[in-house]
Amino acid sequence: MVWQIVLYAVLIAITIVYIYPFLVQVATSFKTEPEAAANPISLIPQTFTFAAYERLFLRSDFPIWFANSAIVTIFVTLGRVFFCSLAGYALARLHFRGRGIVFAAVVAVMAVPAVVLLIPKFLVINQLGIYDSYAGMILPLLVDAAGVFIMKNFFESIPVSVEEQARIDGAGTFRVFWSVVLPMARPALITIVILSFQGSWNELNHFIVATQSPALTTLTKGVAALASGQLSQGSQFPLKLAAAVIMTIPVAVMFFIFQRRIMNVSEGAVKE
Repeated sequence: MVWQIVLYAVLIAITIVYIYPFLVQVATSFKTEPEAAANPISLIPQTFTFAAYERLFLRSDFPIWFANSAIVTIFVTLGRVFFCSLAGYALARLHFRGRGIVFAAVVAVMAVPAVVLLIPKFLVINQLGIYDSYAGMILPLLVDAAGVFIMKNFFESIPVSVEEQARIDGAGTFRVFWSVVLPMARPALITIVILSFQGSWNELNHFIVATQSPALTTLTKGVAALASGQLSQGSQFPLKLAAAVIMTIPVAVMFFIFQRRIMNVSEGAVKE
């Protein structure tokens, strides 16, 4: 009993330490600038104001940043779901020469730090003539090695006998994939949706090397510039933290809605 109390106390303390910065972020976004500078870690604003949010939406480029992030995230998420599913099914079911090498390459890419690929990525984007465009922001993110890995493993958990009946009825490979196997992969697809949405919404390094036009600035680039003081003078704590709060909301909503599906990647598979 005593050890349980101690354990719960430790867990509560860790939870408080973990969420306290986020609570400070939300509280500070509703403070005045003098109060934020004088009492930066207080959780109750003495003067509650929406001035930071009004400035972001009415007197800054924040709406453009938000729109760009939304456009890129939607297209990248849809693209990853489709292409990662295709690649995963091909590696799981289609027999072709070099399949093992291709899968080994996919696993190897997962082990390479993303920052190492920034310069080659910039060179390829620039050579293709899509630098500083939506195409340059979206196309390189449409396929993710981790997504292919997840989908391949899930498709392998589905018995081949499920597909054989469809082939007997005359369905081709793509028809079997699209009409039979893919609907059974809903848990894995939801996982890919969550990871793709979060990854593309929070992406920064790729957008740094893919664009330079202010009209194509995403939330991550804009908030990073805002946090570094490039776009304003003084501390501007309420303004910076208000931007961070808004940036956090879509990912938080997506996670809390689908969190039970993240680890439930075996649901729907039929055992023989």
